[in-house]
Amino acid sequence: MVSAQTMIVNATGLHARPASLFVSEAKKFASAITIKNVDKDTAPVNAKSIMMILAAGLGTGTKIEIACDGEDEQAALDALIALIDGGFGE
Repeated sequence: MVSAQTMIVNATGLHARPASLFVSEAKKFASAITIKNVDKDTAPVNAKSIMMILAAGLGTGTKIEIACDGEDEQAALDALIALIDGGFGE
């Protein structure tokens, strides 16, 4: 299992289009992937579920932790962190 923390930097947070992009990227990997709001210390949610991501309310400036567990865990973590740190192209 690998994990890393980062901050959501795009203007709209992890809502609608960015959440859809995030879930699409997460689904490319076989690993189990979760995302957690570190600021509120909430329970991790399934990063492959658009409904769970939207319900988590991850806005701009939120510190998050992504955890990946499986055969391609490091590649999954690297790809998702890059997507978030890149601001989803916004």
